[in-house]
Amino acid sequence: MSDIITPELVTLDVSLGTDKQSVIRALAERVVAQGRARSAQELFDDAWAREQKDETGLPGGIGIPHARSASVTEPTLAFARLAPGVDFGAPDGPADIVFLIAAPEGADEAHLSVLSQLARSLMKDDFTGGLRRASSNAEAVRIITDAIAPAAEPTVAEAAAPVAATRAEARSTTATKTKKIVAVTACATGIAHTFMAADALTAAGAETDGVELIVEPQGSSGYKALPQSVIDDADAVIFAVDVDVREPQRFAGKPVVRAGVKRGIEQPKQLIAEALAASENPNAARVQGGAAAASASDAPVAQQSVGRRIQRWLLTGVSYMIPFVAGGGLLIALGFLLGGYQVTQNAANVIIQNSLWDLPTDGITSPLGPVGQYLGSVAFMIGATSMGFIVAVLAGFIAYAIADRPGIAPGFVAGAVAVLMNAGFIGGIIGGLLAGFIAWWLGRFDAPRWLRGLMPVVIVPFLGSIFASGLMILFLGRPIAALMTALTDGLTGLASSGAGAIVLGIILGLMMCFDLGGPVNKVAYVFATTGLAAASQTNTAPYLIMAAVMAAGMVPPLAMALASTILARGKFTPVERENGAAAWLLGASFISEGAIPFAAADPLRVIPASMVGGAITGGLSMLIGVQSYAPHGGIFVLFAINPVWGFPLAIIVGTVVTALIVVALKGIGRSTKDAAVTEAAPVATVAA
Repeated sequence: MSDIITPELVTLDVSLGTDKQSVIRALAERVVAQGRARSAQELFDDAWAREQKDETGLPGGIGIPHARSASVTEPTLAFARLAPGVDFGAPDGPADIVFLIAAPEGADEAHLSVLSQLARSLMKDDFTGGLRRASSNAEAVRIITDAIAPAAEPTVAEAAAPVAATRAEARSTTATKTKKIVAVTACATGIAHTFMAADALTAAGAETDGVELIVEPQGSSGYKALPQSVIDDADAVIFAVDVDVREPQRFAGKPVVRAGVKRGIEQPKQLIAEALAASENPNAARVQGGAAAASASDAPVAQQSVGRRIQRWLLTGVSYMIPFVAGGGLLIALGFLLGGYQVTQNAANVIIQNSLWDLPTDGITSPLGPVGQYLGSVAFMIGATSMGFIVAVLAGFIAYAIADRPGIAPGFVAGAVAVLMNAGFIGGIIGGLLAGFIAWWLGRFDAPRWLRGLMPVVIVPFLGSIFASGLMILFLGRPIAALMTALTDGLTGLASSGAGAIVLGIILGLMMCFDLGGPVNKVAYVFATTGLAAASQTNTAPYLIMAAVMAAGMVPPLAMALASTILARGKFTPVERENGAAAWLLGASFISEGAIPFAAADPLRVIPASMVGGAITGGLSMLIGVQSYAPHGGIFVLFAINPVWGFPLAIIVGTVVTALIVVALKGIGRSTKDAAVTEAAPVATVAA
């Protein structure tokens, strides 16, 4: 294993900038200068994206920006002792001890363990004190190297032994009954915060009378699962995590306290106190079993409103559905390109009756002849099959978000029944919610130990499917199908009429730009994509709707790119201009979230301007009669757009209007000096 840090990667008592962005960028450049990463910009982007998820400043004047990056070629530590310190978000002030922890995407377990050992060392005062006293780069490297020297990992029993001894001493001096707590720590990268939280909780547990606490850190290099007997004996569980807990069903039924991993570092004693209180409270939250129940996203569920929880469940379903829509839709578009737009008439027969060595001879509609007819039929049928899953996937993962894995089977079946009953995506949503709630309710039963293992894999899927799908067939399917028919006919009629089509395009454009990838945006997108299944050469309304939705969704990021990099660079911060450069590609790819950094920094100017441009684009797309046979891809699927000139024209008009409005609004009530101190979040990369 090569040296993970060298004197050339150390900077002592200098200023690397006045903010954490400058510090991270400077350290990333140092890593690249030493030949340990290919691109300082890529490494910075990955570290900054991690920083935006949760600030990496820690009490005691410490900052640990870190990332796993494809740009990194070997695990590396870059260390800086700053003078003066820089704010990394710690509650007690600026950080003067900063490590950039850079790990390759495919780092092996040994390297990741070394990086994790550094994180644990940062919790020790003698280590940080030594770094503050180091008089040379070489001395700092020696202190760091000694701290991360490989050490034998203690077994669970060995790790528990000191705690047990402490507890034995406590029991000799107090009559308080010992409470047993187990904890899991995990962060997004699994390198730093995971192990720092584990050590902080362990130390706090050792200082708390009447408590035995054992922690299972779930890091990137794997984890050693606690013995089931230890978990079974626990009175309460602490999940200090930013990601899903692995194998959460092991903790099913235990009182649980959920928090972010950083709170495990900063407030371990408070978490232990909350766990002790939960162990005495019969109404305390309990682990239901599974990833959804134990995920980081569930940490604040108790504080979420009903509306927010429903929104989270629905967006979970949509996020899993989108790959089926995008992949299937692009394959359908490819089928049209190869086989012609009449390929739908006999594609199923072609793929069954013909092959590459037995090409079709009748009903050729492809401009490429029999080969194009066959390949177009293959692409179309694969895409159509993928699109056929979307309602079931939507329902299945809505149920998963509510009840975790036991909800998947009932949810998928309910979604398939919704398709069978012609209840469409509304039926899928209702079926998924039903299946999720039923599976969640069944999972709450305190089953005997001998039956507990069968509950998530047999009993809950079996009964959940019967109840959820039975309700859909007996009572809900037909009314929902009637509603879907009425809605589809109404909107299709609206899209087929002149003025009505323009109004519909304006409404869809407003929805796509209202929250830039949020729930309103997703409603418009799902409405458009699910409608493609009913599209045909005689029913082109879904193609019109899809084109308007995609074109309007491209406007905000393209407009922000135009405004920040060309029209008015001086009215945007350097970070915004950097985000603007990236927004060109994101907008061209139909990724509305490319405008989120701008909207987050200046929502009252960016969002209204985006909605105006999106409405213009949606209405103009409908006026021209632009049709899109692909559900995603932006300018990269122009082959699936008709007329091809109308699509970019509508986008350009809306983009220019939005950019001009933003520039004008930037000049009202906001000075250049104000803009200079506004920081934008990094560019999002989630598909619309």
